[in-house]
Amino acid sequence: PGPARRSSWALPEALVRRGGLVGGRWVETPAPFPVEDPATGEELCRVADCGAAEAREAVRAAHEAGATWSCLPAKERSVRLRRWYELMMENKDELARIITAENGKPLKEAQGEILYSASFLEWFAEEARRVYGDVIPASAKDRRILVLKQPVGVAAIITPWNFPSAMITRKVGAALAAGCTVVVKPAEDTPLSALALGELANQAGIPAGVYNVVPCSRQQTSAIGEVLCTDPLVAKISFTGSTATGKILLKHAAGTVKRVSMELGGHAPFIVFDSANIDRAVAGALASKYRNSGQTCVCTNRFLVQKGIHDEYVEKFAKAIERELHVGSGFDAKTTQGPLINEKAVEKVERHINDAVSQGASIVTGGKRHSLGKNFFEPTLLSNVTTKMLCTQEETFGPLAPVIKFETEAEAIAIANATNVGLAGYFYSQDPAQIWRVAEQLEVGMVGVNEGIVSSVEGPFGGVKQSGLGREGSKYGIDEYLEIKYICLGGL
Repeated sequence: PGPARRSSWALPEALVRRGGLVGGRWVETPAPFPVEDPATGEELCRVADCGAAEAREAVRAAHEAGATWSCLPAKERSVRLRRWYELMMENKDELARIITAENGKPLKEAQGEILYSASFLEWFAEEARRVYGDVIPASAKDRRILVLKQPVGVAAIITPWNFPSAMITRKVGAALAAGCTVVVKPAEDTPLSALALGELANQAGIPAGVYNVVPCSRQQTSAIGEVLCTDPLVAKISFTGSTATGKILLKHAAGTVKRVSMELGGHAPFIVFDSANIDRAVAGALASKYRNSGQTCVCTNRFLVQKGIHDEYVEKFAKAIERELHVGSGFDAKTTQGPLINEKAVEKVERHINDAVSQGASIVTGGKRHSLGKNFFEPTLLSNVTTKMLCTQEETFGPLAPVIKFETEAEAIAIANATNVGLAGYFYSQDPAQIWRVAEQLEVGMVGVNEGIVSSVEGPFGGVKQSGLGREGSKYGIDEYLEIKYICLGGL
């Protein structure tokens, strides 16, 4: 493939890789696919379009490497992961530029993602040495009961485009710390971050075959997904993406009864009670709703504001949007809102707005495409929204904030829980008793109380209902890649 094309900025060529990474080798394919800048539509470069054959080869490479990697002392795995973390920090600016180029998010957000991404390698480098078993008192005098934790084996890692670095390290850090090897299938829109991580993994001394990457176009995605979910050498699937895709992968994985963890779609409520500090609730709403232009799984999708403060809150929220949010290229220092990932995403936002307005909702601010280009959309706030509108029934994944007025706490909880998913939820209140009640009653895996950002390396990330299975990050994340083995010693 030819050199990366660009306009006023440059991709960091030292970290841009265009081939798949299989068994420590960079693998090219006859017909690479284009990776585009969502802000301009300009082609950044072309990347190897891996298919089923490359996926099977990567699985075999991971399986063979696992025999050695799993037997390394935990301290040695820890040292390699720590070195990988250090290399990420040394190259943090270059890695952030890659994210902004292929994803479009503002450079400041991309820099934040790299720090967050690297923190998982640091965290799990430390957790690698804390995988403890048990000695359990036996009921018979001549027996001893031991419990060991051992790596599950090859883990297939399927990641989304909205956090093209952090969603990889959150999974891979835990897998490698546990002694597993991995095959990563990054999103077709954002493969460059996964491949850059592969380059740094090689430099860090991660052995060949331990970290493999099979980038592919949208046309090859289903074929690779099927291989990863059905190959008997794969022991574990970890997926972040839509609930619909997760269900397909679950069906494929059922044939060989693989271990599965999934972080699927969200529909986060953000409740503002009469007792809330309104200014803090507005600041939290901006952070929760408009990060990455509304394209995160934990972004607020429905705002519920109590009747007593509704009008004041909407007014202050609208002013804050107009004052603090700036649409533009991610490489512009003033930008807080970059492009959406593609035109299909823009069309969904438009569809939700048109549906709401047709049923009586009012556009307080925004409401249309931005003049910068086809993938840009104005940050939008709607009022007079009801639960019958499309924007309150499904995830928008864009810069749209619909506000529903409610009267009682019970009503708010009922609206918040009236969905088949439950990833994150947020609420603002200064009533201690109410805080306990609502936090316990919200049917979600993560709750932000007077806080619009909940993600952290120390906290267990995951949902309930159809928002997924298992947890990532935290001390619990490594358990997803470990099997428990019971050993009974008799005749003692």
